[in-house]
Amino acid sequence: MKDMIHVSQLYMHLRTFFRSFLVLLSLSGLLACQDKGAKIRELQQEVWKNPEDARGYLNLGKEYARHQQYKEAIESYQRAIAIEPGLDEAYSALGAAFFDKKDFAAALPWMEKRVKIAPDDSLRNFDLGNVFFQLKRFDDAIVSYKRAIDNSYSFQEAWYSLAVCYIKTGKIGEARKIHTWLQSKNNYLAVSLERHLQSDVPENAKK
Repeated sequence: MKDMIHVSQLYMHLRTFFRSFLVLLSLSGLLACQDKGAKIRELQQEVWKNPEDARGYLNLGKEYARHQQYKEAIESYQRAIAIEPGLDEAYSALGAAFFDKKDFAAALPWMEKRVKIAPDDSLRNFDLGNVFFQLKRFDDAIVSYKRAIDNSYSFQEAWYSLAVCYIKTGKIGEARKIHTWLQSKNNYLAVSLERHLQSDVPENAKK
């Protein structure tokens, strides 16, 4: 009987604990939503007060993007660029928003503008390569990934992406060379690339 009472009391304590936990979880979610709305409203008020402040629109766009509101983010970035056409950071943000929205064709010109501004920037070339890859323009992606590597030889993600492009275009020997290199640098990427080599090789390259 005592054991049954003990189990019953334990059950009551656990039930009370989980109810409290769920209440706290709900409150934290509600507060997060309120914080999101409050920050956006605050930034909106700033641009309303200063309608010619390009960086204000840039910051508003970033907040929208942080919450995956890409349509509003894109509009804010476009407004920032209209005010200050040379605002490089807005080009980057706009291209990224289109990319995250999976509108790769719209992302392309902005990613190309970024590279023209800083042609030796490895990350910019890598991002441009990613857009080409999504558009299935693998030869163009190869050029961009190679430029990224030229300026940062140890850029392992660029090597990996380059190898995947080689697989897509039937250059299996080149992909295998990169796979061998990655095995001593990044086992995770090497294993992932091995999967591509097993499953993505075009029929005409398997012979």
